[in-house]
Amino acid sequence: MSSPDQGAVSVAAILTQVATADALAAACAMGKHVVDAVPSPIGAYAVLRDPSGDRPAELARSVSGLVKTVPLILFEVTDGHIAASQWQAGVRGEDLPAALVLDGAPHEFEDVLLGVVAAADVEGAVSSKGISRWKAARSLAATGRARGRR
Repeated sequence: MSSPDQGAVSVAAILTQVATADALAAACAMGKHVVDAVPSPIGAYAVLRDPSGDRPAELARSVSGLVKTVPLILFEVTDGHIAASQWQAGVRGEDLPAALVLDGAPHEFEDVLLGVVAAADVEGAVSSKGISRWKAARSLAATGRARGRR
């Protein structure tokens, strides 16, 4: 969350180990967050369409609370500065050096954070807008069952 002397967050995104953009969009929809979820080789990431106020922290808390076993990283861009924090089981952990974390992230993720490309324009992007909580719950349950069969 930004302090009074800082500008507003212009981009907020979570980088996860969730396997598919569809599953991440469903998890975001469960918390009523409107995002564009994008697949990547290391796990899907989601970019908030409206990163104002406490929405970035609410997104990280909500999704990490649903996917409790693996941490996620929340990135917030404020006045050109990128901050990163780790979240697990709905709880904010330590702040992380954003440059080091971005070094291992997919290349288009940094482009999205810097505003070079919109998340919705990245190949495979899925919007959580319009996914009902009921459909999201069914999608997440189906994903869990499919994972159990592997």
